[in-house]
Amino acid sequence: MDLENILIDSKYEYYEHALDSMIEGVIMVNSKAEVIFINKAARQILQIDTIDYVGKKVVDVVPNTRLQNVVESKKPEIDQIQSIGKTKIITSRIPLLDDQGNLKGAIAVFRDVTEIQRMAEEVTDLRRIRLMLEKIIESTDDAISVADKDGRVVMVNREYTKLTGFNEEEVIGKPATIDIAEGESVHMMVAKEKKPILGHRLKVGPMKKDVIVDVTPLFVDDKFVGSVGVIHDVSKILSLSRELEEANRMLRRLKAKYTFDDIIGNGRAMQIAITQAKKVAPTRATVLLRGESGTGKELFAHAIHNASDRRNNPFVSVNCAALPEGILESELFGYEEGAFTGARKGGRIGLLEEADGGTLFLDEIGKMELTVQSKFLRFLQEMEITKLGSSKTKRLDVRIISATNIDLEEMVKAGKFIPDLYYRINVVPIYIPPLRERVEDIEPLVKYIIRKLNQEYGRAINGISSDALKVIKSLPWPGNVRELENFIARAMINMDISEREIKLSSLPPYSGTYKGTLKHEGLKKSLAAYEKSLIEEALKANKGNRKETAKSLGISLRTLFYKMEEYQLK
Repeated sequence: MDLENILIDSKYEYYEHALDSMIEGVIMVNSKAEVIFINKAARQILQIDTIDYVGKKVVDVVPNTRLQNVVESKKPEIDQIQSIGKTKIITSRIPLLDDQGNLKGAIAVFRDVTEIQRMAEEVTDLRRIRLMLEKIIESTDDAISVADKDGRVVMVNREYTKLTGFNEEEVIGKPATIDIAEGESVHMMVAKEKKPILGHRLKVGPMKKDVIVDVTPLFVDDKFVGSVGVIHDVSKILSLSRELEEANRMLRRLKAKYTFDDIIGNGRAMQIAITQAKKVAPTRATVLLRGESGTGKELFAHAIHNASDRRNNPFVSVNCAALPEGILESELFGYEEGAFTGARKGGRIGLLEEADGGTLFLDEIGKMELTVQSKFLRFLQEMEITKLGSSKTKRLDVRIISATNIDLEEMVKAGKFIPDLYYRINVVPIYIPPLRERVEDIEPLVKYIIRKLNQEYGRAINGISSDALKVIKSLPWPGNVRELENFIARAMINMDISEREIKLSSLPPYSGTYKGTLKHEGLKKSLAAYEKSLIEEALKANKGNRKETAKSLGISLRTLFYKMEEYQLK
């Protein structure tokens, strides 16, 4: 071999190595569209295992190639998308011409863009998701801020700028402390603790607006990536709270709805209670209604008022356990303007004053705070009130009916209830028996409930079968009439629209642990265990959300807190 041929071979080998080192695929053909060279990247992309491709027509090696078209047309095709099986490539095909414009062949240079396209689609999806997220947080009435794992602000909405006074440019990329006027950044606290922080009070912006902040950590694949905060304007909350108070106040001032004719009970125990209530109704004596939850204490309070000479005067009802701590005193006695932070302009009359000439029904009086008990005792002794923030007294004529489902005597012993107040409200105690002590009343109660629910649900149930009624009579009903009504409601919902009678098969599963007749000495323990299990199940079903749990159980949030504390539930 002469030197020239050696040099040509060496040069060809050099070019071959150079082309094989490229990440792009390269295919070269001659003027007859026959393969001259395919580099390593092209062979991998095209999955060509054989080396016997030189001299073959390119369409026989790469079936859907267009290199032969470029050879025929002598026109380049730049950045074309092509599919090879599941692989996507972007390719440019260029004709090779000599100085006189004669065709020497063509070359295709291409790259696998399958992964790049997937990533581009993911980026597009992420952009779409981000845009959707931005639209969502922009549409909410709450101020929202989002911070990264280091506590730097990455996103805020329009309500945030309204509330804090800071625009996006001023806060994005800055530490979450930038908008704090007084207090500590909750985003920073969550970044350290990796736990949600709710109800944190602080002040934001140049106007030092009072806000309540809830911040929740964000985790991706169990890795902390940031936090999202919802900022509530306290002034709006107070305004809504005042509106709610007004609505509740209007509801409380409604006339008593029920009379003794509405009380269903022919059994001896219930008749004793009704007789006592009818005897005391015409007097102004203070009444204490005692009985378990759901026995109908409020029903008795309405009936007593309507059977008295006060029937045309106000009947005001308040649940001592439903009002937040510290609110009951101002609700009962009223307040003057400026008496405390958030006090309404012009002040407000209390529930006692609203009930002047009529009746005030205090439900769950055992939950009344000791400080309020003391002031309420003074009212019962003097029949005079003094508003919060005032020194003036006002004499009232109010009849008090109280109700409780807890042992007040034990509370007195424990120092949780003032003895003198206990004696003042316990002038005429009336015990309302639980449902298990008046089994004979279950049948008329069931029939009444069916008629009531027929109206509510638009059904036409005529009655209940004897075997279904027998089962209902055998159950303990710790929730009493309220629980019985819920049970019948579930049975009716289970029934086909064409059915006219509640049958044994219609009854829902009973979640209690009742077996046989409960013995008197074990009654309290059995009921406590049952109540505890109901609360545990409700907490689990509502994923620990106490507000929803209280709602599903049909009790106030405050009562739920007391029960959780009593049963040591977390």
